[in-house]
Amino acid sequence: MYLKKLALTLAAAGVMMVGCTETTGVNSLLSMGGKAMQAVNLSDAEVINLSNQSCAEMDKTNKVAAAGNKYNQRLQRLVKPLAKDLNGQKPNFKVYVTPELNAWAMANGCIRVYTGLMDKMNDDELRGIIGHEMGHVELGHSKKAMQTAYAISIARDVASATGNSVVTALNQSQLGDLTESLLNAQFSQSQETAADDYAFDLLSQKKLKTSGLVTAFQKLAELDGGEGSIMSSHPGSNARAERMQAKIDATKK
Repeated sequence: MYLKKLALTLAAAGVMMVGCTETTGVNSLLSMGGKAMQAVNLSDAEVINLSNQSCAEMDKTNKVAAAGNKYNQRLQRLVKPLAKDLNGQKPNFKVYVTPELNAWAMANGCIRVYTGLMDKMNDDELRGIIGHEMGHVELGHSKKAMQTAYAISIARDVASATGNSVVTALNQSQLGDLTESLLNAQFSQSQETAADDYAFDLLSQKKLKTSGLVTAFQKLAELDGGEGSIMSSHPGSNARAERMQAKIDATKK
């Protein structure tokens, strides 16, 4: 529903701007409503194509830990028991050497973890966070995030009155805008809760410790005051920790 409203908003924006463009710009702007709807309805193949491009761009612009790097070796060891296809995509795990506390995933199974986060978390906590990111892919949240990010990139086209169709091969500027929008995308609280539950269930099925989900959120609460989250749009860290603890307690009854 949110994506459809966004598409209608973009179409309206195009109409409102017609009065200050030349003829070519007018035709381009009038096409934006349809383009936005196409963005909302991007096929699975188009989403994967765009995710491949965005992930490659991120890998190119960040320092990726080499195969023999201790961080990469640790990550590959941690994800080995979690390995499974996600919506038909084989996950690909890499480490970015940066002090930021972050991790993210794209619809093509591209999952990246930052060394700053790895330094802060123990193995069980990292597995919990990685399981959460896997959940976003498996549950289709990452696909919706790409659709939203692509619609936002179309909004930028509206502002400059350029482009005529939904593109699957982006120029450097478009790719940069799309990737920025994607990484800044906000998941709903229900999506975050579902991804937390996915991580809990995955760890349980693999007979791995779920307590890391509790302590990871407790550590994040120390950094964000417990009300927000170090990972932008996520629900409050304290509330997430308490919810995971309640699930653990329920399994013991």
